[in-house]
Amino acid sequence: APAAPAPEADAPAPAVVPMTVMRKRIAEHMVRSHATSAHAYTSVEVDFERITRVRASQRGAWRAREGFSLTYLPFIARAVSDCVDDYPVVNASIDSDNLVLHPALHLAVAVDLAFEGLIAPVIRNAEGKRLRQVAREVNDLATRARAKQLSPDEVQGGTFTITNPGPFGTHQTLAIINQPQVAILATDGITKRATVVEGADGGDVIAVRHTGLLTLGWDHRAFDGAYAAAFLNAMRDVLQTRDWEAELE
Repeated sequence: APAAPAPEADAPAPAVVPMTVMRKRIAEHMVRSHATSAHAYTSVEVDFERITRVRASQRGAWRAREGFSLTYLPFIARAVSDCVDDYPVVNASIDSDNLVLHPALHLAVAVDLAFEGLIAPVIRNAEGKRLRQVAREVNDLATRARAKQLSPDEVQGGTFTITNPGPFGTHQTLAIINQPQVAILATDGITKRATVVEGADGGDVIAVRHTGLLTLGWDHRAFDGAYAAAFLNAMRDVLQTRDWEAELE
């Protein structure tokens, strides 16, 4: 008769790690949001070539003057602030059976805390701020968030949220809405891709461009897919066509 198999060594026991206070709060908020909002998602691809060239041309002067790098995020935040005027319901919240349309854009920007959690400090009245001021506030809030130097008021009262996993090379992120808001914008990785563009003679040519996805997570109770798509298309137009050099003067 064949020999009996040797007994397996005892497997190591799994580690049981209690959630931190922050992790528990995030978990509670995410579960509540997922159960509350009718989440839907819409994405557009954006050609960031114009912005990439501006960042490259301004890199040295910007860092010398401001002391930090000019990333893509302030450009995207600036585009949001332009487009909410025409699409005010993305800057709303839900209160029972009512939509509350906020007259000011208080832009929450999610900041990762070394994989230990996240926090979303708020740029107040972002609709009245130009690119340089937005970039300064994004950098300041993110720096102080990671150093745990934010005041409670600086993380409350957001009306629209941006989450930015793009530096990690993501392709498409489906973010959970920050209650009681009705929309959250995810900005994913920007990479070089072969793209069909219009040539000098008006014909189609293949060119290498910096492109990436913007994905809006939105609450279907507040608006519908056509509204979400129109908002994203307006954002794409701003990002691709604005004279960003003039914004930095």
